[in-house]
Amino acid sequence: MTKADLVRNVSSETGIIRKDVALAVDAFLEAVKDAMKDGKHIEIRGFGTFKLKVRKERIGRNPKTEEKVKVPSRVVPTFKFSRAFKDSVNDSNKHKIK
Repeated sequence: MTKADLVRNVSSETGIIRKDVALAVDAFLEAVKDAMKDGKHIEIRGFGTFKLKVRKERIGRNPKTEEKVKVPSRVVPTFKFSRAFKDSVNDSNKHKIK
């Protein structure tokens, strides 16, 4: 599903015109991005949590030259689905798994 599909689905479910839904979706995504830039985490109950994690410094290797390379520590954004979300998806897809 793309952002356009999401906008179309929300618009048809709510009766709000697509242009307004697109503005709301863009504002939501921007708010998440800004909060993450400020080092905050975002918890949406029943859906999941956006957090920042620190990846430790490590030794990697260049696949072309096999040379060992120092990879510096860095901060990466992560998302963890809530238990309720996972259970809901699992319950609705049990019949599809063979």
